Amino acid sequence: MKAQADTAVALQYSEDLPAPIVLASGRGPLAEAIKRIARENGVTLVADAELAESLIQLDVNTFIPESLYGVIAEILVFVRGLRMEK
Repeated sequence: MKAQADTAVALQYSEDLPAPIVLASGRGPLAEAIKRIARENGVTLVADAELAESLIQLDVNTFIPESLYGVIAEILVFVRGLRMEK
């Protein structure tokens, strides 16, 4: 399935959680609202259409599946590195 460019998924992770959790997801105008709110709050946006397509299948307030731990961990390390550079 081809990933849509107008897709957004917001994740939350902290060390007290067993895994990252889906906070919000949507397509079209809802995706744009998620991205806008993220930018307004200084949240780093990562563009990965294939990953977004996998994550949007999950219900909000659910943990990501173990099969996505590796790719999400790589993104979290990348984002942490960006924040340390600031």
